[in-house]
Amino acid sequence: MRNFRELKVWQKAHQLVLEVYGITKDFPSEERFGLISQLRRSAASVPANISEGCGKEGDRELSRFMSIAAGSASETEYHLLLAHDLGFLEKNIYIKYNRQINEIKRMLYSFIQKLKPDT
Repeated sequence: MRNFRELKVWQKAHQLVLEVYGITKDFPSEERFGLISQLRRSAASVPANISEGCGKEGDRELSRFMSIAAGSASETEYHLLLAHDLGFLEKNIYIKYNRQINEIKRMLYSFIQKLKPDT
């Protein structure tokens, strides 16, 4: 088992979740059960899946959960785009978080590649 708190990718993903909670506070209240909920859940799913994968035995299981985390990161990327296109996020804020989520995705894909057995 690995300590997920020591993984840079988990640290970055966790920080993004904290920031997503902050920025979504300013979204329209009618989005509470819509985009706010979807964005928060998809963002929180990234570090949650990294954490869960670290609790599993073997690289194959860890890789599977890293892949699920990457999928959630892509979902978060879309929700950020939607929030921007709906006018809930200013362009500079959207660019900042889009860069962050793409860095997390690159880190996840790199981690997955390192976990693959040599062929």
